[in-house]
Amino acid sequence: MNESKLECPSMPYEDSRILLVVCYSIVFALGFPANCFTTWLTFVQIRRKNVLAIYIFGLSLCELMYLSTLPLWTTYVQNKHKWEMGSVVCKLTGYIFFCNIYISILLLCCISIDRYVAVVYALESKGVRHQRTAIFITFILFSAVLVTHCPVFILPDGEQTSNRTTCFETLPLNLQLAYFNLARFLVGFAIPCIILIFTNYKIFQSTETSSSLGKRQKAKVKYLAMAIITIFLICFAPYHLVLLIRSINFLLHQNGSCAFELRIYSTSAAFLCLSTANSIADPIIYVLASEHVRKDFYESMTKWRYQSSINASLKLKNSKESQEVAQTLENQNLP
Repeated sequence: MNESKLECPSMPYEDSRILLVVCYSIVFALGFPANCFTTWLTFVQIRRKNVLAIYIFGLSLCELMYLSTLPLWTTYVQNKHKWEMGSVVCKLTGYIFFCNIYISILLLCCISIDRYVAVVYALESKGVRHQRTAIFITFILFSAVLVTHCPVFILPDGEQTSNRTTCFETLPLNLQLAYFNLARFLVGFAIPCIILIFTNYKIFQSTETSSSLGKRQKAKVKYLAMAIITIFLICFAPYHLVLLIRSINFLLHQNGSCAFELRIYSTSAAFLCLSTANSIADPIIYVLASEHVRKDFYESMTKWRYQSSINASLKLKNSKESQEVAQTLENQNLP
């Protein structure tokens, strides 16, 4: 594929530096422990044969993989978008970033489809939904996304040379990246978005007409479905719309796209922050919204507090005994 020979002038990196650094730092500080705890809670649910927990467990692992790279991105941004950790680390970090976005999106679709089948076809799905099926689907999904993004390792965007110091920030685009971004928008966002909206709408519609659910249960299902769609659109729609607009603009104005890239860069950086915030939103929605997981959470917190109180009592007791022994020895040494 032909690559763009044109290099854009200095980009307004400083305009978004504080925003990106603060965003990455907050997401890492909140998201990493939240997803660690989510992983543990969903593992408990997997042992109890919960099918939905398989997808949530995979989602948490995916988020942890991405969150582990945020300190590198933070250092990169703080260093005025100069990557100083080598081409291999750049390509691996970029690979994890791209894979995380689309594994997360597809797993969210799997979660919504599983909820759709369980709610809309409650009787028919009783003998159909199995953990083995969920594990197989998750494995295929991970494998497909990982293989699909292997070209990241041969793209020039990750090469560190004397003329290139950025990491996966090709400005302007080239034909290869423009077509790749169009495919990402269609297959990685538009189709999953349609599936997500359809399944959650059907879930809401089914619960509204159900006579076995009370008003409180119906409201819970309604707000959860709305939250899923809203957070999906807030986190992923702006980022993919910018990809689409940048790609179309490049294809229409290949020799004059730098002016547009300069105007849209700060907006693109803000939308990138929104996609990163998904790492915090997922545990809140899909774990704490579950009655069983909340119960496990409260039980674990109760046990933790109980154990902490026991440890504190033992430390206090040992401290008092040590003081008594010291006092006794001191008295024995007195003339």
